[in-house]
Amino acid sequence: MNSIFYEKLKIGCAQANPVCGDIQHNINKVVIMLKEAAKKGINLLIFPEKFLSGYEPDLIYANPELYAIKPGDPRLNIISAACREGNVTAIVGAATTGNGALYISSIIFGSNGEELGRYHKQRLFHSEKSIYTAGEQNYILQMGDWRLGLGICYDSGFPDHAQNLAVQGCYAYLVSALFSRSVGYHESRTWFPARALDNTIYVLMANHCGVTGGWDTCGGSAIWDPLGYLLTEAEADYEGIISVELDINAITEARKTENMLADNIALNGKRMQYPTVIICSGGEQ
Repeated sequence: MNSIFYEKLKIGCAQANPVCGDIQHNINKVVIMLKEAAKKGINLLIFPEKFLSGYEPDLIYANPELYAIKPGDPRLNIISAACREGNVTAIVGAATTGNGALYISSIIFGSNGEELGRYHKQRLFHSEKSIYTAGEQNYILQMGDWRLGLGICYDSGFPDHAQNLAVQGCYAYLVSALFSRSVGYHESRTWFPARALDNTIYVLMANHCGVTGGWDTCGGSAIWDPLGYLLTEAEADYEGIISVELDINAITEARKTENMLADNIALNGKRMQYPTVIICSGGEQ
């Protein structure tokens, strides 16, 4: 690991519409977008929730052997190769299996192509609880001296999820999601600026566009700065990548005037109970 602190880190959100149940097609789309990210100099690319199969809970539950990703699944090899060839770290949403359970997960690939680990969604939506098992561990990805905390969709609706990651040193909160055109867009524009401002961290959200799993999604993938201001967002039907260069100096400046994170640590730190944390290196940039 290079010990140099990278003051700036370029991160992107991939927004696209997966084909229902066509894992190979969706994997190929991931590869295409990783190649595009590499050309743009993006260090890390985030994909939407359960992108490899589409959201599709009924389909996944009916045949998890086909539609969920197993440990060491060879279908992921071309994603690994694309990360290695482009020197890009990737967070890819998928249903996964392990230890006899079915999870909603983010699969993390390092820029060397190695699968670094899997984060399992901890806060399950009511319609997911009968199908999936909730995760029990936070996940922090370290790239240089940047600590990046992971979340999946409904996780982000609970302030303590992002706060726990920020308390443990994260400078950004990276969320793979599915938000719909009904209440979802409003939720996303309420939750994410608040998570950013409360913790003076960057917040990034990668959403689907089009229809998946019966949901008419709203697109609107976006990135917020450490004061909760919107930096960039995708249109509802846009398929492509949005990106920004994260700057540690913006966090430093935000924390000179906004003290909520420090005050929360001071007031509640002794009472806070944190889930076990997995910290994995994303490789040199």
